[in-house]
Amino acid sequence: MLDLKFVRENPEIVKQNIKNKFQDNKLCLVDEVIELDAKNRAAKKEADDLRANKNKIAKQIGALMGQGKKDEAEEMKKQVAEQSARLAELEEQEKELGEQILKKMMTIPNIIDPSVPIGKDDSENVEVQKYGEPVVPDFEIPYHTEIMERFNGIDLDSARKVAGNGFYYLMGDIARLHSAVISYARDFMINRGFTYCVPPFMIRSNVVTGVMSFAEMDAMMYKIEGEDLYLIGTSEHSMIGKFIDTVVQEEELPKTLTSYSPCFRKEKGAHGIEERGVYRIHQFEKQEMIVVCKPEDSKMWFDKLWQNTVDLFRSLDVPVRTLECCSGDLADLKVKSVDVEAWSPRQKKYFEVGSCSNLGDAQARRLKIRVNGQDGKYFAHTLNNTVVAPPRMLIAFLENNLQADGSVRIPEPLRPYMGGMTEIR
Repeated sequence: MLDLKFVRENPEIVKQNIKNKFQDNKLCLVDEVIELDAKNRAAKKEADDLRANKNKIAKQIGALMGQGKKDEAEEMKKQVAEQSARLAELEEQEKELGEQILKKMMTIPNIIDPSVPIGKDDSENVEVQKYGEPVVPDFEIPYHTEIMERFNGIDLDSARKVAGNGFYYLMGDIARLHSAVISYARDFMINRGFTYCVPPFMIRSNVVTGVMSFAEMDAMMYKIEGEDLYLIGTSEHSMIGKFIDTVVQEEELPKTLTSYSPCFRKEKGAHGIEERGVYRIHQFEKQEMIVVCKPEDSKMWFDKLWQNTVDLFRSLDVPVRTLECCSGDLADLKVKSVDVEAWSPRQKKYFEVGSCSNLGDAQARRLKIRVNGQDGKYFAHTLNNTVVAPPRMLIAFLENNLQADGSVRIPEPLRPYMGGMTEIR
């Protein structure tokens, strides 16, 4: 959410940013907010003047009563009563106007970084760099669920009976591999100085609206019936929520945390054939990283975060590339975002396995996450990034480590988490 003063003083910048994100239907919100803000400030000024006048009259009434001028005092009491009634109207008006302004402000997108390429959707994202040499072996690579089924490692039919489409049972060595990747990712991030955390898997509505836009909330979140609780779509939600309505001392920054959680997502919409199996599902597990830092440090941390994901995948011999997300592909709260994509030798193309985002002070402003600095309080910057999200990562892992005889090689860093196994047969 933007600073209201910034919108008031820079309406054309805000409007151009909306155009850059191809959300022209929101252009009217800028003028509406400015108009409502003018009314709200006028009502507040009148209310402040009335309060000051009431205090002045109250002192005069006391003086008149002390002088025995009861009739004059009673007349002034009538003025106070009239002003009190008007003040009550103004206070209600302020409340209503404030709610309208907040609702519209939470819909206006954040100002994107100048380096973000302008484009309508993810088809216009820009490749930044490739890491590792993409290889297409001289033998056929089956679809990922077929590879898993050869090891009796997945049961989608039973999952459909139990929970419906978008769920799965992982079994045996494939389930063990899934857990091994999560454990390895956890230790990988701890070794990079991040504090490990297991957060709540449900959050209240004020945290949900603090960390994401209304559109994202509707498309992603599962609500618990009869409760003010939502299942998290990623641990970032509850991890950023951990700092709600807090004042952090500047010398305590940055806060660098890595968290494990299951994730639950509606995943609305139709998906292509390559998103069958365990690519796009309603439930999965993930290792996440989040940073709360000073504004001047957020660019540096952004580059560190996506590099962590690249390094982890390369340590497991999976080729990856980074993509700069264009303006139209950025969620409303994001300032800048880079996707990490893994190589699929079966599809002969890359696919998304992680996303790194800098949200500036948008989440901090909504959740009131402030920093106590030498020159006063200010809003922190927040960032998040996927370390690894099995089972999607398993697709890249299995395809890139599948051998001609049907076995799957286990890269050396993962072997301690697999009981010393060097391959799965």
